[in-house]
Amino acid sequence: MRRVSKIAAAGVVSAALALTATACGSSSSSGGGKDKGIGMAFDVGGRGDHSFNDSAARGMDKAKTEFKIGSKEQTAANGETESDRETRLDQLAGAGYNPVVAVGYTYGDAVTKIAKKYPKTTFGIVDSVVAAPNVDSMTFATEQSSYLAGVAAALKTKTNKVGFIGGVHNTLIGTFQAGFDQGVKATNPSIQVTDQYLYDTDPRGFNDPAAATGKAKGMLDKGVDVIYTAAGLSGDGSIQTVGGKPGTWAIGVDSDQHEDPALAKYKNQILTSAVKNVDVAVYDLIKSVHDGKAKTGTNAYNLANNGVSLATSGGFLTDIQAKIDEAKQKIVSGSIKVSSTP
Repeated sequence: MRRVSKIAAAGVVSAALALTATACGSSSSSGGGKDKGIGMAFDVGGRGDHSFNDSAARGMDKAKTEFKIGSKEQTAANGETESDRETRLDQLAGAGYNPVVAVGYTYGDAVTKIAKKYPKTTFGIVDSVVAAPNVDSMTFATEQSSYLAGVAAALKTKTNKVGFIGGVHNTLIGTFQAGFDQGVKATNPSIQVTDQYLYDTDPRGFNDPAAATGKAKGMLDKGVDVIYTAAGLSGDGSIQTVGGKPGTWAIGVDSDQHEDPALAKYKNQILTSAVKNVDVAVYDLIKSVHDGKAKTGTNAYNLANNGVSLATSGGFLTDIQAKIDEAKQKIVSGSIKVSSTP
């Protein structure tokens, strides 16, 4: 769910492969790490995924500029082990970076272990909860923004067939599906919703655009004309496929993908994006550490506090914005309860 990626859309797949060329991931650094430098452990896809890793990167970049601090980035690879994730966090914390931010639920166990080893370092984790006194657990009500995406899809479909593609069939991505399906059905019960996943458990599902391309093509061939994809960098494959068929819509995720330069070729068919403001959460954590008042505990981001939202870039929602706003207000007030499970 802001990025300034320099990866051309045509090179997305090769870029993804380059990012994951080694088992231990890749890294880059800027500035020193002993004076409130930031250690960032990206999930697969890393900076340049046009999705939630990029969102985290925006938050870090803003903090670096504002506070004039250093940073070190490392990126997870496809097929890595729990030990790889632990080593990555251990290296960042051991080098003096503080806070150390882990982007993605796959780091949950690693943060639990390494945070105990470095009690004076503040850790942040996105999309998971770690019960430790020095950890900021950043959670997002993605089912709420996905509900609004479902409302939009239901009001824009011409075929009464819409689809959802998830990267990995797990509890987290299930929240996106649950909200989307509920929003569609609440708006028009007669609409057919097709839900599919790229992988059952393998995090590769967030770094395989080709797999998403195949799923999207299959849906389009069956008359689906709006596809919402929650799959990180894999989503590029879906968006590009939708962009190749006039009269269809893609719905982006985590970042406002209509505004991503790397997806500019397809932006006229990106209806909206269910935005997850990871950048805000990451920036808030870094600022708190910089100010000497480290933010810890479980911190929830939702529609009520603008932690999640539905993008309006492109103006494609103008004719239905009133209905989306009505749904948002009902969710915030509690009159609509959005399920987090399909």
